[in-house]
Amino acid sequence: MWSWDAFFSFLTNPQLVQGAWTTIWLTTVSMALALPLAVLVALGRASRIAPVRAVTGFYVWLMRGTPLLVQLVIIYTGLPQLGLRLGVISAALTGLVLNEAAYLSEIVRAGVMSVPRGQSEAARALGMPPWKVFRVVVMPQALRVMVPPLGNSFNGLLKTTTLVSVISVEELLRRTQFAVQTNFRVLEGLTAAALYYLAMTTLWGLVQRWLEIRVGRGHQTGPSRGRRIKSAAVPALEMEIR
Repeated sequence: MWSWDAFFSFLTNPQLVQGAWTTIWLTTVSMALALPLAVLVALGRASRIAPVRAVTGFYVWLMRGTPLLVQLVIIYTGLPQLGLRLGVISAALTGLVLNEAAYLSEIVRAGVMSVPRGQSEAARALGMPPWKVFRVVVMPQALRVMVPPLGNSFNGLLKTTTLVSVISVEELLRRTQFAVQTNFRVLEGLTAAALYYLAMTTLWGLVQRWLEIRVGRGHQTGPSRGRRIKSAAVPALEMEIR
């Protein structure tokens, strides 16, 4: 029999609130660390140096081809056999960052490839160094393409953090399991946890929508988009060099 009293007790339980906070910061920190690594991996996969392409390609293949749960267990319980012992939080962050970076690198690579090659060629012709071409010319345009899938990845990572409960990280799901053990009201407890996840993903959806509008503001779409960007970019590049 459903108990509303037990449900509202779970909903206002400080342990669940603390677990939700742990879920949020774990997601945010993992995403913040994974994104720079993803950019490096994406650049490595586009490198002209064969060994670099091979190493980064192997990394993406390995991380995307094995379950995150297995990776977490190996990092937390397998690495100590090799003399490398990580704490619970460090192991969770390491697993989430390495796994997420492999997926994000493909998003970054697709975003960079969406920028017409003429943009970077025009910048290099004006004397701009390669790193500055990437930072000033390529990334701002690629970002418009990358924001929606990056936002979806953050949304997915919010829910994926439940996996770190298997290595004893006290995020929302594990805190809910602890609370359920006190009165065995499983349905009410997990329903309250589901509402917490819904609230977090809904709030992030609003933030993502705001980011998409902000990044896409003034962006033109249509058949002549590439020509308009190219024609507007060259004077801007000249001003940048001066």
